[in-house]
Amino acid sequence: MATVTETIRLSGIRCGQCVARLRHLLRDHAGLEAARANLLGELTVVYDDEITSREALLAGLARGGFRESAR
Repeated sequence: MATVTETIRLSGIRCGQCVARLRHLLRDHAGLEAARANLLGELTVVYDDEITSREALLAGLARGGFRESAR
């Protein structure tokens, strides 16, 4: 197992409800060990890169309306 910890900046996080929606989107994502979001638009994830990838996580988030921020 290769565990990766990464912080991704997201657009679309505006309130506590957005953070709750993020939590719901990621809840059953295979290989995701932990996720923490804040109102600054930062999502820190810990995942097993043999099971999932950054791209797979971003694709799941995009389905919920969240996109990676340019900065």
